Amino acid sequence: MEKCVVRQAIKDIQTDAVIGYELMVQEDQDSLYNPSTDSVAANAMVSFLSENSGCIFKDKKTFMTFTPTLLFRNTPKIFDKDKVIIQIEDNIVVHSLATIIIGKYKEDGYHFAINDFQFTPKYFSMLEYVDYIKVNISNKMDETQRRSIVNLVDMAHGFQKEFIATGVNTKEVYEYAKELGVDYVEGNYISTATMTKTSKMDFMQGNLYQLIMEITKDEPDIEMLEEIVRRDASLTYALLKMANSSYFAAHQETTSVRQAMVRVGINQLKQWVYLLSFEDNAADSASEELLKTSFMRANFASRLVRKRRNFVINASDAYLLGMFSTLEYMIDAPMEEILEDIPIVEEVKTALISKEGLAGKLYELLLSYERAEWSEIKGLADELGLHTNEMAQIYMECVEEVNGIWDNVVGSRG
Repeated sequence: MEKCVVRQAIKDIQTDAVIGYELMVQEDQDSLYNPSTDSVAANAMVSFLSENSGCIFKDKKTFMTFTPTLLFRNTPKIFDKDKVIIQIEDNIVVHSLATIIIGKYKEDGYHFAINDFQFTPKYFSMLEYVDYIKVNISNKMDETQRRSIVNLVDMAHGFQKEFIATGVNTKEVYEYAKELGVDYVEGNYISTATMTKTSKMDFMQGNLYQLIMEITKDEPDIEMLEEIVRRDASLTYALLKMANSSYFAAHQETTSVRQAMVRVGINQLKQWVYLLSFEDNAADSASEELLKTSFMRANFASRLVRKRRNFVINASDAYLLGMFSTLEYMIDAPMEEILEDIPIVEEVKTALISKEGLAGKLYELLLSYERAEWSEIKGLADELGLHTNEMAQIYMECVEEVNGIWDNVVGSRG
């Protein structure tokens, strides 16, 4: 069974903090959610999710849709009840045994969200069990539909339920959600909705702190220094730019973090880190999520390239492709101008600027995967010679790695 599994962020519309992720599973003839799916296909997907539950359900709440069959088979009990939010849809709401099965899960401490809530008695009968009401607002923007949504938001708050607006895929819909007074938003637009350009780089404080701790040792570990810098797009960019400046003029350009460290030297590296530490670099939740996104893309891209032989760029270049994909939100300059200052291979530069070439298709694949654009994912994967089954597993492994790194980074700040 071909499968794609993606996590899509759900953000607090007031603070822009990520409160959880919806686990989105591709729906096709073999989908976990297709009513005609045979038990073999369903079991294969459940097995995949349970094997990866450690990374899927680790850092935030995970919203996941369950069919009646999956609920009756006690599938949600594979997962931590404090981390999984059971999403239910019309196929549950209209089921004759809905209140009985949901009531049992509720007694066991599970929490529920209801998708695309409707003003019908059946949906209202579910209100006592659910904690979140989710409605796709992207196609409900005329005056009549707007009044209906406003009433729905007011009703949700009146029953002490939290309202999640889904389908927030454009700036117009995002502004509409803010006007409605919803609690949370989900959709393709929100990952970039608060990425505002700044005149200075944002460094993740935990990374910078670890860098300071390592660089001040009597014998700094160059591999550890490289690891710390490589997981932060802004640190990577700043180091490469410094190493290729006229001060460190050399015949050959420096194109990797390790080369840059060797060229700069420990003493100059120490001075650079100390200067960074004096700046006001406290990252808010939005910039932290941005850095996390760049790190996730970098790991995913490099691992995908390793699955291809003789690809136009190697794994290291693919890593920079993912890492630098967010730079235009960190620096007050267009991507073309940003990339002029650092030596990266032409394929990566072209991909980041215009999404052209095979490297450009890899970049588009990264973005499509984040947005759960299933047809785009399949088409791009075929063009790049990648298998979606492998991609799903690689994606989960990258999620686990990023979560582990971030736990370490955040822990170091405390």
